[in-house]
Formats: sequence, C-alpha cells, structure tokens
Amino acid sequence: MRMSYHSHILTVCSFVVIFFISFVSIDTTMPVMAEENSIQHPLSVKVVLQRKYLDGEISEEIILEKATSIGEIVEMYSDWILLDHNKESIVFQRKVDDISPLLKTNGYFGITGDGIFSIFNGRPGSNDIIQSFFQLDVEKLESRKHDELMEGIRIESKDQYLEVLKIYETYSKIEKK
Repeated sequence: MRMSYHSHILTVCSFVVIFFISFVSIDTTMPVMAEENSIQHPLSVKVVLQRKYLDGEISEEIILEKATSIGEIVEMYSDWILLDHNKESIVFQRKVDDISPLLKTNGYFGITGDGIFSIFNGRPGSNDIIQSFFQLDVEKLESRKHDELMEGIRIESKDQYLEVLKIYETYSKIEKK
C-alpha cells in the first residue's frame, strides 16, 4: 500500500513538473512570438498616380507611401487601375472624364501648314502641337472655318472640346485605298 501511495505522489509530482515546464516554455516563447509579429518593418514605396484625360494628356503625381506590404498599398488605391509595380515603385492610373488642365489653360484647336487638325499649346503657328487628329479636306472647308482654325479656337471646356472635334471631323479627308 505504501508503494501505491508513493507512486501516486510521484505521478502527481511528475504532472506538476511537466505542467510547470510547459507553462514556463509557453510563458517564455509567447512574448517572443508576439514581439516578432508586431515588429513589422514598413516598406517605403514610390507610388505614381497617373491621370489620363479625354484629350490623351497624362499627368503624374508621385507620392512616397509607407506600408507593411504591397497588397496594403494596392488596397489603399483600390479605385485606381494597377498598371505596373516593382520593388521601388507602383504605377496606378485613373481615367478622368474631362480635358486636361493644360488644355483648359492654354489649349487651342488649329490647323498645321499641311492641313492636319491639331491641338496647340498656345495659338496655332507656335509649332507646339499637343495632339494631332486627322487630315482636313481644306477644299471642303468653308473660308470662315479655315480662318477660325488659322487664328485658333480656344478650348474652354470638355463639352466645347467634344463639339469642335465633332464639327471638324466632318471635314476630314478620308483616304481611299
């Protein structure tokens, strides 16, 4: 009987020692794991935000973002289209349903010397062409409209931009093959 009592005490002590060892083991490893999970080195990534306007102009804004992952940055700009990314930078783009600030500030429709319907940065003749559209059939063009294009038609709004394009498109030279 004495052996059984002794055996019982030994078993209880063994459980206490095992429990204590496992408790100490958990106690010492838990803070380390928690510390490892909470210490995250933020990434510093160059984010390029491109805005593409109706007139084809693309403006860029560059921002330095800090995040714990590329996925976090992509989530921050979820309403943008992801174009490209690497370790140093991420490029997003958004289409803007308007004309660019450049056109609003200094854009003019006009005609080049060889009859190409174009947009100029400043009045036509400055040779600072922003965008070319199509060849105009100058012979079909009314003299008043030709004079307007030579002088330059100031671009003031999206609606006016679309209207002028539509009007002068009817005078485009269609090449026959």
